[in-house]
Amino acid sequence: MKALWILCLILTSILSVSAQSGRRVKEVRPPAPAVEEPPKEASKPGLQEGPANVTAERNQDYFCTDDGTLARILEPETEQILSAKEVDTRAVADSKAKPGYTREARRNGVQGYVILKLAVSASGEIKRVRVVRPLPFGLTENAIKASCKLKFKPATKAGKTVAQWVNVEYVFRLADSSIVGP
Repeated sequence: MKALWILCLILTSILSVSAQSGRRVKEVRPPAPAVEEPPKEASKPGLQEGPANVTAERNQDYFCTDDGTLARILEPETEQILSAKEVDTRAVADSKAKPGYTREARRNGVQGYVILKLAVSASGEIKRVRVVRPLPFGLTENAIKASCKLKFKPATKAGKTVAQWVNVEYVFRLADSSIVGP
């Protein structure tokens, strides 16, 4: 009986040592080389215009173009833009345009909000659009295009009109979107 007990212990120890874990070795593939396209000539100095499918990125500044494409601003700010705390009277929007859903965002069920920071000049025009919180599938780009349609009454400080940063938030909910629209 003792010999049988020792034989069982030896067999179980041999089987447990030689057993496989069930994990398979993954094949490691090298990453594909990144292809960089040369930057296109910008229509204004300090701007980089891209194709229509350029995606907006967080903490990047964009310029409102007449044709509705995104144009990234490459040069730093030159004029002083004040925050809402630094002005006597804040900039006020006359109206707020509502951006539309893209088909891809609706198909993928993307909901959320886009936060933009707008640099409103002393004349009430939008000079820069900075992306604070983006959403995928073209929703950020639609929010930028909608914000470019805004008109502002400029901020004042000590009786003079000044440039001010204004935060704008666009909410995207599938319940509010049109099923038929793009």
